[in-house]
Order: sequence, then structure tokens, then C-alpha cells
Amino acid sequence: MARSLVIKVTAGADAPERCNQAFTVAASALASGVPVSLWLTGESSWFALPGRAKEFALAEAAPLEDLLDAVLVAGRVTLCTQCAARRGITVDDVIDGVRIAGAPTFVEEALGEGVQALIY
Repeated sequence: MARSLVIKVTAGADAPERCNQAFTVAASALASGVPVSLWLTGESSWFALPGRAKEFALAEAAPLEDLLDAVLVAGRVTLCTQCAARRGITVDDVIDGVRIAGAPTFVEEALGEGVQALIY
């Protein structure tokens, strides 16, 4: 059975270690050949905007911008519909490759065969 990860990150600059860990796990899984779907929710929603990941810094951690780029190239990045709406973010605002989708899509992905869901 093929395995894949659905990772939901709820933290941003408000909890930098938790945030960076989610992106690190996503990029590491992709580098190991594991399919990954990364969901940006809550405060991590801001990283769907151009330049925001570059502003994030955490000592002894890979740059968030590099981790996000890796996921955009080899995986899927989704911004939560409601989280985007609460922050005034539209599909025209986000980085190329980021889609906006809601809870039903998350549930569908998370309940797929061979899927492991992680929430940070």
C-alpha cells in the first residue's frame, strides 16, 4: 500500500518551532519519495503570500522559504478557504501553485487510503 502525508500547519510566527517543524517534515518526506499535501491554516495562512516565508527566521532551522519552495515543486500546498477569507486573501494574492480549498477537501484527502494526517 502506498503511503502519503497530509500535513496541516496551524502555527506561524506565533509558534515558530511548531511551524518550522511542519514544513521540515513535509520537505523531508518529499525528499524521501513520500507524496505530501501541506495545508496552511490559521497563522500559517500568511505563508501563501509572496515574500512572507522569506520574512520568517528560526535559529538552527532551514529557511522556511526553501522548505515551502520544495513542497511547491514536488507536493501540493493548499490554503484553507475560511482562513484565507478571514485574512482577506484571495486566489489572486497567493503564490503560484497554492490552491485554496475548504474542510471537505481536507477530510477527503485525510481519509484517503494509505494516508497519514499530521497536524502541527
